Amino acid sequence: MTVPAVAFVSFRLGLHDGVSVVAATWCQIFHELGWSVTTVAGDGPVDRLLPGLGMLADAPPTDAELAAALDDVDLVVVENLCTIPLNLPAARALARVLQGRPAILHHHDPPWQRETHAHVTELPPVDPRWRHVTINRLTEAQMRERGVPATTIYNGFDLTADGDRWGTRAALGVTPDERLVLHPVRAIARKDVPAAVTLAENLQATYWLAGPAEDRYDDHLAQVLAAARCRVIHRPPPSSMADAYAASDVVAFPSTWEGFGNPPIEAAIHRRPVAVGPYPVADELRALGFRWFDPADAAALDAFLHHPDESLHDVNEAIARACFGLDRVRADVRSLLDEAGW
Repeated sequence: MTVPAVAFVSFRLGLHDGVSVVAATWCQIFHELGWSVTTVAGDGPVDRLLPGLGMLADAPPTDAELAAALDDVDLVVVENLCTIPLNLPAARALARVLQGRPAILHHHDPPWQRETHAHVTELPPVDPRWRHVTINRLTEAQMRERGVPATTIYNGFDLTADGDRWGTRAALGVTPDERLVLHPVRAIARKDVPAAVTLAENLQATYWLAGPAEDRYDDHLAQVLAAARCRVIHRPPPSSMADAYAASDVVAFPSTWEGFGNPPIEAAIHRRPVAVGPYPVADELRALGFRWFDPADAAALDAFLHHPDESLHDVNEAIARACFGLDRVRADVRSLLDEAGW
């Protein structure tokens, strides 16, 4: 029996950014469904490296290079490369090569949702053989308004992940009685690092930024961290993100915009209180019943830390397990493949 083959294509894969993390869960699911999986990207530890797909590439890959990289697969899953215009020539080339071929365009950040990209109207491309998947219902509705039918499949998470609290804190040099506020993000403007630092200051806690600066945010980040009136740790987790959540006392996520926002769900799984910013998709997720704190209300969070209410964690964890487990994503992906005849 021939094993079906799928290729996942993006700017970068196998790293710690949100798209890479979600793509990794989809790769796992396709493998469990009996597919052979190949990863293709411009950056990261991938099976087939095409530097022209990268965000900072000088030139896109040629159509021939793309065709050769994808020639031996039955289905291509495009992770955001044909959604957000971070390498428009590469998106155009990939769309040409995939014309008439089975493909899933997995959309995380369409251009109209960012002021800097709103002038780009050619993404996402469309073809009768393709299926479009969004990670939230807000984007699904916006795509339908633009004549692109789409299906929402929420991100999925490993519900069995467990971390080493005390070993991780020791590796970070955090004492047992030290409050630790984890900000599990890349440092870019929309993640609102200043608000997360202010929250840590008001909680008399240590601020831990777990991701690097990107999008030319380095200088501004250095200024913000230098001015912080609390201890600052800026480094990735010693081992895993599960360890990072276990080590933390509070998760900060004051973002002004997210396509989804994994940390509030991960905080629920790891039973940590989380302060979530007012980005639009947060309202969609909050409507499921999550109980989150306002990043501007440190007093409420401080009171909770002094007198924890386990029922809050019970509610949040139950919603995360019911709505965001990998079993649910697997069922959604299987339904998508069946509907398309793949």
